[in-house]
Amino acid sequence: MRIVMSGASGMIGTALAEQLTGQGHEVIHLVRRPARNSAEWTWDPAAGELDAAVLEATDAVVNLSGAGIGDRPWTKRRIQVLRDSRVQATQTLTAAMRSLSAPPPAFISQSASGYYGASRDGVLREDSGPGGGVLGSLCVEWERSAHAAPPGVRVVTPRTGVVLSASGGALGPLLPLLKLGLGGPFGNGRQFWPWITLADEASALAYLLASDLEGPVNVCAPESADVNAIVAALAKAFHRPAAFRVPRPALRLVLGTLADELVLANQQMEPAKLAEAGFQWQHPSLSDAMNWLVTETER
Repeated sequence: MRIVMSGASGMIGTALAEQLTGQGHEVIHLVRRPARNSAEWTWDPAAGELDAAVLEATDAVVNLSGAGIGDRPWTKRRIQVLRDSRVQATQTLTAAMRSLSAPPPAFISQSASGYYGASRDGVLREDSGPGGGVLGSLCVEWERSAHAAPPGVRVVTPRTGVVLSASGGALGPLLPLLKLGLGGPFGNGRQFWPWITLADEASALAYLLASDLEGPVNVCAPESADVNAIVAALAKAFHRPAAFRVPRPALRLVLGTLADELVLANQQMEPAKLAEAGFQWQHPSLSDAMNWLVTETER
């Protein structure tokens, strides 16, 4: 397949591009700087500029664009950046598709577990409605922008959960503390995080490219776990204590709204569509994930 990808330099994009090229697919990276080789194509999503020629004779478009969600406090200006970096990129891609007589047949446009809001009771499947808050409304608009793709394009909006990786993501600030014996759960630790390893995240996105699935797809591991269980598993895997619980008021003082919608969010998400379609996880359980994570950190 010939695949055009935005956000290919990010953590998930890098892993996915490596997997796809390793499988023999051609991946064209959309970049905001001048292209350096034939595997790159320059665009300006903020200005809505993309030469649609790059999408001709393309089998799929993967949209992973978006500024980092949890790397800094959510000021009003930062929230606008979070929105614009996702919605403008998606709108630019769908507009380019609509200009073609034969648009790419598949569009995989990233969404997030934040679609369901900060705290929801019960199991969240793809047919569960949206939640409120910054991320809930952002994801609704993000997904709506993806569905502006022209008729006949199979649109998939993967609602990705917490990606576990030795190279960053949700564990970026936590792993160093755990290795020093200074880590611990956030708040009471009873909030569910819909986790998935980076390896399974890349595999799931690659699977969606080749499958017939469309619409929202929950992308997380089949085993549910709350923060207490995740942190305990991490501490056990790295042979360190995890007794330094961070209280909810302290998190809110330092992180503001971000604390409630990310760190303290409760989302017991179920990957119903992936499971029903027969997707095979490499790391379906926390113990599998921890073994993989330790191996990755030792490389």
